[in-house]
Amino acid sequence: MKNINLDSLKGFLFGNRSSYGLVFTIVLYLLLIAIGFVYLYPLLFMLVTSLKSPEDLLNPMVQWVPTQIYTGNYERAYHVLDYPNTLLSSIMISVIPSLIQTVVCSLVGYGLARYRFWGKNLLIMLILATFIIPAQNTIIPQMLTYKSFGLLGNIFSLILPALLGQGLKSAIFILIFYQTFLSLPKVLEEAARLDGASDLKIFTSIALPSAIPAFVISIIFSIVWYWNETYMTVIFLEGGVQTLPMQLSKFVQAYENLYPPGVVNIFDRLNEAVKLSGTFLNILPLLLMYFVLQKWFVESIERSGITGE
Repeated sequence: MKNINLDSLKGFLFGNRSSYGLVFTIVLYLLLIAIGFVYLYPLLFMLVTSLKSPEDLLNPMVQWVPTQIYTGNYERAYHVLDYPNTLLSSIMISVIPSLIQTVVCSLVGYGLARYRFWGKNLLIMLILATFIIPAQNTIIPQMLTYKSFGLLGNIFSLILPALLGQGLKSAIFILIFYQTFLSLPKVLEEAARLDGASDLKIFTSIALPSAIPAFVISIIFSIVWYWNETYMTVIFLEGGVQTLPMQLSKFVQAYENLYPPGVVNIFDRLNEAVKLSGTFLNILPLLLMYFVLQKWFVESIERSGITGE
């Protein structure tokens, strides 16, 4: 009887073949809480601080709970960032190249996965090289090439590389589609060919539906990377288009131009809360996109098998 109770207690604490046990569960949840805190702490600090009034910022007793919800910081950051125009520009700069890049990468990945041709391995190595080599090493030749074609200063300097499979980090998306289509059973294609389906019909009817997870991952990551990219955007667009990250990088200067020092009162002076309000407005569209697509994003990560990326 004692042995049975000891075995039951041991299984309850340390687990067995059918359960993990209480100790493992507690350790796992503590680890997840710690990791979640590391990632969520900056966002929570940013949100709480951005809602503080100037009096709360000067009061050392106010830490995590403001005495009032103060929206004046967001109102000033909204005007400084010229939010409607820069938001529209950011969406255009990030979404259009991302959609084009995803479609092109799916075609390249399918061709590499399903067809045999001379130089295929060399081509895959060159594609990997474009991802490994830093963009700073190739930016000058690209800029001179685009200048000779008159592409600098407009969005086509970002669309053209995406259209040719050389958009921002296109190599990783090509590899994602390559791995996805490589795992597609050839029996499906052979059956479709026996029914008289063309290569384009096979791609659109069989390959694309099975690659929905890869499409979701590629679109989300591509939009985020295009959104946050300022180095290439500033060089290729030559300041002709202002995005939210670009406007945020010169937030202090724009704020002082709108609210000159020595003219405004204490409520309109630049402070930490106003800066964090501008930062939060910058990442807000990405957070909303993730919350809307969270279900499909998690399912796509699980189905695509790139959890180690």
